[in-house]
Amino acid sequence: MYFNNKNLLPHGIMLHHFHDNKKHKVEQGSISKAQLKKVINFIGRKNIINAEEFLIKFKEKKLTNKDVVLTMDDCRKSQFDIALEVLEEQKIKCFLFIYSSLLTNKPDMLEVYRDFRINYFDNVNLFYRTFYNFLESDIEFFFKKKKNLIKKIKKKYKFYSIEDIKFRLIRDNYLKRKKYDEIMYEMMEERNFDYNRKVKDLVMNKREILKFKALGHTIGLHSHTHPTNINNLNHKQQFYEYRTNKNIFTKKLNINSDKIQCMSHPNGRYSSKTFRVLSKLKIILGFAANFEKFQKREKFLRTKFYKEYQFKIPREDVVNVIKRIK
Repeated sequence: MYFNNKNLLPHGIMLHHFHDNKKHKVEQGSISKAQLKKVINFIGRKNIINAEEFLIKFKEKKLTNKDVVLTMDDCRKSQFDIALEVLEEQKIKCFLFIYSSLLTNKPDMLEVYRDFRINYFDNVNLFYRTFYNFLESDIEFFFKKKKNLIKKIKKKYKFYSIEDIKFRLIRDNYLKRKKYDEIMYEMMEERNFDYNRKVKDLVMNKREILKFKALGHTIGLHSHTHPTNINNLNHKQQFYEYRTNKNIFTKKLNINSDKIQCMSHPNGRYSSKTFRVLSKLKIILGFAANFEKFQKREKFLRTKFYKEYQFKIPREDVVNVIKRIK
């Protein structure tokens, strides 16, 4: 049974990466077409509602405890090549959250970096060790200081390994973005990794995004450059990220500005400034990356869900769902 006392409230299923053992390799956190079908069956097709319906029911305060919606972040090409066929077969319309630099001539390298560390080393831990060799200081003291934080993150995001968490802390907290980029470019060049070509292989192009739109899937904001620590940006910087995201969708994808009403937080991170920015941009709802600790769900659902959790609707990572399927 999918529903339990932890997830019996409206929420999303968070999807990112898919594999087919051909064009798209098996990688950390990826699932196959067959696994996506199993997830849908496990949740129950009747419990999965379309993205537009989820948005309408939220606005009308009519969501039920078993309303689940599928969401996909980061605009991976595997979502188009693999997941779309299953969604159309099952007549499911999802939320597609896209960071808009992908639609410019200066795309963020987030997915390229991920592909490089996962697919161009014997294992991801070898990448981490190689990356640390480029640092100019000893990081063990940093890890000791962050020991309790590492435990806290592991408890919250069970699908990350301890080494994954350590690397993300180095990337997001220890280094400045400029230094991180410098190291990544140096590593890629050492291995003759063609990062410019790889962007086109990894993420959807405009035609593929418009195909999702034409089929009735709902496109939402995911920032412009996908900052890994957007919660640390000031109000002006966050406003730029989401306003630019929205403006590019209007110009490049021909989406009426008033119709752009939903979003998901990059890396699941946000601050009170984020909520003020989203309200100013007339965003109706936003998705977080994990479940909060909810108390007395029936009462909570009736009284607080639509106000206090407007911009942090919980999502379950699909990897966690798969672990529960027998």
